[in-house]
Amino acid sequence: MRQLLLLLSVISLVTTTVSAAEEGFTPLFNGKDLSGWEGREDLWKVADGMITGASPGLKQNHFLVTKDEFGDFELRFEVRLQDPKENSGVQFRSQRLENSTEMTGYQADIGPGYWGSLYDESRRNKILAAAKPEVIQQTLKEKEWNQYVVRAEGKHITLSINGVTTIDYTEPDDAIPQKGKFGLQVHAGGPFQIDFRNLRIKSLK
Repeated sequence: MRQLLLLLSVISLVTTTVSAAEEGFTPLFNGKDLSGWEGREDLWKVADGMITGASPGLKQNHFLVTKDEFGDFELRFEVRLQDPKENSGVQFRSQRLENSTEMTGYQADIGPGYWGSLYDESRRNKILAAAKPEVIQQTLKEKEWNQYVVRAEGKHITLSINGVTTIDYTEPDDAIPQKGKFGLQVHAGGPFQIDFRNLRIKSLK
């Protein structure tokens, strides 16, 4: 009986800790459909509580984009890249480019050699801060679900994968917008599939 009570106490403590850690977060994806998002419906599907981007092979990048904009936030989500050789990413504080399939803004990168790095998509077109390969090698789970966290507060941006911080970056350029949309990327190139789930966000203001 004492062991059972101890086990129940531990379970209660863990549940309380997890609940406290998630306090203030709201879903960015309802798990059922693409309400609040816009993009090509032939590329993006919802099934089993996931958003799946399935590319038949594309000449340009395409994005599933939130209708709302966000400023200071913490975004948490799980991501699974079916083919570890492919590339994707999550845009934040970004906008669609006119007369283009592209977005411009920050990207939390996904893919070999880029996981956990901060890229500037269609703007400065360069990696702003690169994750250390040895850190990614130790924390990344290929072909499995990975916990990704993007936190942006003022000019300070951090990225983490599976609880390990990969990037701690402070934006030096005052002209860079600190508000924008999120976008999930289907990268140009050959066929591949990427899955997202449990997207949730907390405002930091």
